[in-house]
Order: sequence, then structure tokens, then C-alpha cells
Amino acid sequence: MLRFFSTFFFLVLTFNANAEIKEKIIQNLKNTKNLNFKFEQNTNGKIENGNCTIEYPKKIYCEYARSNNKILVSNGKSLVIKTITSYYLYSLEKTPLNIILDKNFLIKKINSLDERIIDNKLINFTLIENNNEISVFFDKETYDLIGWQNTDMYQNFNITFLSSIKKNRVLSKNLFKLPSQN
Repeated sequence: MLRFFSTFFFLVLTFNANAEIKEKIIQNLKNTKNLNFKFEQNTNGKIENGNCTIEYPKKIYCEYARSNNKILVSNGKSLVIKTITSYYLYSLEKTPLNIILDKNFLIKKINSLDERIIDNKLINFTLIENNNEISVFFDKETYDLIGWQNTDMYQNFNITFLSSIKKNRVLSKNLFKLPSQN
């Protein structure tokens, strides 16, 4: 009987600790209007890095380092990837970023998912939506979003790590304006 109560007590403590972690992540997301960060992106072994700003809901602006002046911009509806020689326009809805940039959707999903703790440092949730599987990662100490991994529309496997995260900064109103094609 003592073994039963010990096991039950341990499970209750574990459940409460996990519920507390999930609630802190959700509260942190609710309190975040925007994020500015450095990133490193690995796409099928090709490493790119730069700086990004996310403004919820669904806006992002990224400048890539050392790469044909590559930028990625979403105004909340469309996504543009532009370099010196190319210009790609996508409906944001058809990309995995549509999910990653929607904090209300993330909150709803996190509420209903079980988290996985990795190396006692990262908290991972795996979302499956519209045939997209996206793993999002949060820091166990700060509860900040620190990365994601997914397969893009061209079946490329992407891993994105965030660092030097700054939240709720004053942003330029024109930051998320889609660039022209010229």
C-alpha cells in the first residue's frame, strides 16, 4: 500500500511540474508581442544565419548574413524570399511559418499536447497540422521560443535555432512591408 501511495505521489508531483512548465510557456507567449533574434538555419546540411524579427501575429523579417542580400519577409498574408537574382512569393498559409508565427495557434496546441524535456534544457512540442509536422523548442529556464524543425514545401528538412533573443521592442511600421520584385 505504501508503494502505491509513493508512486501516486510521484506521479502527481510530475504532473504538477509539467503543468507548471506548460503554463509558464503559455504565459510567456501571451506576454510576447514581438521577438528579435539571431538565427542559424540548417536546411539539408546547408547552414545559413542572420537576424530576424517576428511580430505576432504572423509577421517576420529576416536578413541573412553573407548571402546575395537575401531577405525573408511576411506581412501576415504573403511570404517573400528575395535575393539579388531571385524573388519568390508564397501564400503564408501554405508554409510551416504560418503555424510558427501564430502564437494563438501555438498556445492552443501546447495546451493540448504533452511536452518532452530534452537534456533537462529544452522543452519540445510536436505539432501536426495540414500534413505538416513541426517541432517547436522552448528554453526550460526562460520559457522563450528557441527554435523549430520541420520539412518545408519542397521536402527540405529545416532546423532553426534562435539566440540573443530580445522581446517587445519598438519596431518600425514598414519593417514587414513586402519588397518589390525589381
